[in-house]
Amino acid sequence: MIFDGIIVGGGHAGVEAALAMARLNKNTILVTGNLSKVASLPCNPSIGGPAKGIVVREIDALGGQMAKSADKGQIQIKMLNASKGPAVRALRAQIDKLQYPRIMLDVMKNTENLTLKEALVEKMIIENEKVIGVELSNGELIYGKTVILTTGTYLNSNTLIGDEKKLSGPSGEPTTFGISKQLKELGFDVVRLKTGTPPRIAKDSVDYSKMVPQYGDIIHHTFSHDEIYYDENPQELCYLTHTSTVTHDLINLNLNKSAMYSGIVEGVGPRYCPSIEDKVVRFFDKDRHQVFIEPESVELDELYVQGLSTSLPRDIQEKMLRTVPGLENVKIIRYAYAIE
Repeated sequence: MIFDGIIVGGGHAGVEAALAMARLNKNTILVTGNLSKVASLPCNPSIGGPAKGIVVREIDALGGQMAKSADKGQIQIKMLNASKGPAVRALRAQIDKLQYPRIMLDVMKNTENLTLKEALVEKMIIENEKVIGVELSNGELIYGKTVILTTGTYLNSNTLIGDEKKLSGPSGEPTTFGISKQLKELGFDVVRLKTGTPPRIAKDSVDYSKMVPQYGDIIHHTFSHDEIYYDENPQELCYLTHTSTVTHDLINLNLNKSAMYSGIVEGVGPRYCPSIEDKVVRFFDKDRHQVFIEPESVELDELYVQGLSTSLPRDIQEKMLRTVPGLENVKIIRYAYAIE
């Protein structure tokens, strides 16, 4: 069989590409390493926010799925900058990171013209300077008229904590090597991108009395223009706290131990998502930075520490977290890491 389209990767972009093509009555196959983690949220368990909330609504206007699934999977939703002018208001939802991939997988399983395959793509099949399919890591060949790469952070990726460098995708998922090597051999410029994620902490190890509760809105917002609000969705609390000068002194004292500053990171990080090391170095005149404590899922006993993305060693992460009000006795479930 020759498919009309082969989508490589099952993240947010891959899901939208596969659904868009299948909904146009094109015979489509999506190939991804783990079908249970399609459209997963390995870092921040949220959708929307400044600028990005507009993009989600634009995807919806174009017939995409993200807005509808976000409305169904949200566990808190609010309009940011509501007291300011409409140009800077931004809808943001806290998403249940376990429920959201299930919602997306169910949508894809019930979409006509769409085949789902759990496998890793090793390389593209090229004949006469034209891509005609992909070869899987087990040697299987899949042919298609169009191949769309949406591999995200899974191309020849490393995770980094302190001086540790491990070949891995996000959250320990496998990475792939063949595609990026092949693209380079074909003459494409291949560069490294770096991003990172903060620690995850136990809910019962946090002193919420030292933090400011952050409530969702009473107004029933929706990303989708369908405006279907799910009343059964819980509205979980987030909390606000801050770093301190003690936090910053500890980070500055140990900068050379951070993967970002020790020289083992090759990639360049995005400006919109700086690590706490970058914030302390760049904005040295600030005596504190915001830290938001956010739920990841109603099914999990863990919280996401937004604002403390780092690649410092584990022992320094422990000390750093305990300088933040409310986290003096915190228990870390998973340590922060950088990925490139």
